[in-house]
Amino acid sequence: MEYQNKQVLIIGLARSGLGAARLLLHHGAMVTICDSKKEETIKADVLNEAAELPVRLLFGTTPDEELLARYDLMILSPGVPTDLPFVLKARDLGLTIWGEVELAYRFCKAPIIGITGTNGKTTTTALTGEIMKAAYPGTEVVGNIGIAFALRAEVPTENDYVVAELSSFQMETIEAFHPHISAVLNITPDHLNRHHTMQAYMEAKQNIYRNQTEEDFCVLNFDDPECLRMAGELKGRLHSPQIIGFSRKIRPEGGIWTEDGQIISEIGGERRSIVRIDEMQIFGAHNEENMLAAIACCLCAGLDPEVIRKAAVQFKGVAHRIEYVGTVNGVPYYNDSKATNTDAAIKGLLAMRSQVVLIGGGMDKKIPFDDWTDLMPGRVRKLLLIGETKEIIRDAALRSGLEESRIEFCSTLEETVEKACRYAEPGDCVLLSPACASWDMFDSFEQRGDLFRAAVQALKV
Repeated sequence: MEYQNKQVLIIGLARSGLGAARLLLHHGAMVTICDSKKEETIKADVLNEAAELPVRLLFGTTPDEELLARYDLMILSPGVPTDLPFVLKARDLGLTIWGEVELAYRFCKAPIIGITGTNGKTTTTALTGEIMKAAYPGTEVVGNIGIAFALRAEVPTENDYVVAELSSFQMETIEAFHPHISAVLNITPDHLNRHHTMQAYMEAKQNIYRNQTEEDFCVLNFDDPECLRMAGELKGRLHSPQIIGFSRKIRPEGGIWTEDGQIISEIGGERRSIVRIDEMQIFGAHNEENMLAAIACCLCAGLDPEVIRKAAVQFKGVAHRIEYVGTVNGVPYYNDSKATNTDAAIKGLLAMRSQVVLIGGGMDKKIPFDDWTDLMPGRVRKLLLIGETKEIIRDAALRSGLEESRIEFCSTLEETVEKACRYAEPGDCVLLSPACASWDMFDSFEQRGDLFRAAVQALKV
């Protein structure tokens, strides 16, 4: 598509919307950014950045048919549902609709490693990026991890790599997007308030390999039933990418797995030990899976196994994912704010090696909590709940057999941390692992985690 003087409507004034605007303006497009929020509710730094751009800004509204008819292209930010009436109307009018990832892809010369899944995306993307940078210093790490792909799309050359964390929201709006290496880490219920059905959620995830061919690679978790089903479907598809399985439980032929405390690979045909698990600085079964997936992606990219090992053992994890934030009165505190669904919260709880004072609750995404709460009896000394799901989680915990005396509601995160400090005994740990999105009380899971970290630091004063 030629962008010079094209009229482009961007929906959503946030990180992705601003990134898309900058890329399009660089190529001569005439840009309008429309956000349904009122101007006074938008963060000042976002407004200030937007004010510096030669764009038209529309606040507190959604485009009507007359406005839509003026544009050649519409870019949706990931937070904008694709079934909103004005989006459906735009389709009826024949307007081209892309997401920011699709737009960025069309300007990117570098091969792409795309990583998706319900949980583990950020850790695996960050780890893959660190390993790739050891061999390709020009590697860019973008996407749902916090850096708009559009901002960096034109930076790497064809001799570099892009490692992209991709959410189901971002995958809904792809058309030509084509990663050289894709990875699906796992599929469990999430974002059903947006996708409505598990089938729609899975289809969005599967879009990551939709355009791949036999020249490409698809890394799949063979311990996950849905990923295993995807592998079966791909094997029957014409021009299917090469399927690389990873597992902690079985030995995938031509794949990568754990055995005798090591990560073993047969990717490329040669059996070799890549790294010992006790060398890793990230812990827990879920992080073994993340390491398997990241190493598989890097081996598919042709990296030397010793380069991979050296970079992998230096990786210390990411913020807000079972992040150690300090010890108070002999009790360690962990920030797992990124656990925004039950599967992630389950992994966080199972990673703890002691009795837990657990902080949970947040925005209701219409997912059940019973699999998580079933693990609490015998593990959780006290369950402190905040947010709009606190009654729902309490009821699930009671059904699971957790005594009512172990459950308490709190109003603020600061109050919750103070109570956690009172209830935790020496040898316990305190874990913020909400199993919910943050948007009922906070701007983001990052803000929630930062406030938790600050509250823990305040206990030390």
